[in-house]
Amino acid sequence: MQSLAILESNLEVLLTQYHDLQQQVLNLQQENDNQREEMMRTHAELVQLKEDYKHLETAHALLVENIDDEHRDRAKQRLSNIIAQVERAIEVLTK
Repeated sequence: MQSLAILESNLEVLLTQYHDLQQQVLNLQQENDNQREEMMRTHAELVQLKEDYKHLETAHALLVENIDDEHRDRAKQRLSNIIAQVERAIEVLTK
């Protein structure tokens, strides 16, 4: 009988540990999901900042008088691309 009591006691301990571990897994999964969402937000912000930086480079290149022709041409090309993107967006929105 004593062996059965010990086994039952050990089983209760194991079940408690199992439930605790299940809760830890759920908590870690939630934390993982939160970190993934934060990483995605940060990535989107990085992409936007890179795009903004390219726009600033373009604007700067157009403002600088003593810039070489290659940089000026690249800046004009980027500006033309931006204008084309805006025009396409307006076209899509008006449909």
